[in-house]
Amino acid sequence: MQGLDFSVVLPYLDILWIGVWWTVVLTVSAAALSFVMGIAFALVVLYAPLLVALPVRLFMWLFMGTPLLLQLFLIYFGLVQIGIDIPALAAGIVGLGLHFAVYNADIFRAGIVAVDPGQSEGARSIGFSRLQTLRYIVIPQAVRNTALPVGGNMIALLKESSVVSVIGITELVHAAQLGISETYRPFEFYLVAALLYYILNLVLEAGLRIVEKRVEAAR
Repeated sequence: MQGLDFSVVLPYLDILWIGVWWTVVLTVSAAALSFVMGIAFALVVLYAPLLVALPVRLFMWLFMGTPLLLQLFLIYFGLVQIGIDIPALAAGIVGLGLHFAVYNADIFRAGIVAVDPGQSEGARSIGFSRLQTLRYIVIPQAVRNTALPVGGNMIALLKESSVVSVIGITELVHAAQLGISETYRPFEFYLVAALLYYILNLVLEAGLRIVEKRVEAAR
């Protein structure tokens, strides 16, 4: 019986660190996209004319009802058949960002609806336009009130970023697989990758706790 030998991982640490770097880039970029698009989707569903809101609702329903892996395949391999050639990194960011944007949209929509209507009426009474009321009164409060569940989605996004390895992005799992393909030692590499994911998760959770404390202090 062959025992564990983590020394085989040492020559591949530079590849693993590259994987960590691209995992962070993917997570931060996709999280930013999911945040912005989540707010946009929520506003469209709540306030846009039905002709505009219905396609967005259909899009959200489709993305909620299909696997992330399938969505990545459609974006990266499917769009090229109609002349839209998206690089792997961009496809990964767009796929992850849109996948989590639809879940953030539901959270933001609930947060917007929960804002006291009297505040909107008060803002309109002192001359704010509808857009200004949303921008300065409603959306900031909705974002503060939904910081915790949106933060939970960001943690899930970090974990799901490993899926983009299937389209050739050298994130952490793909980097580990490169080492495995040369050493045939999957257990050691996957354990190291799991440890690195856990460390990234701890860092993200610490950052989210800081944000939550600041949000609580601002209320």
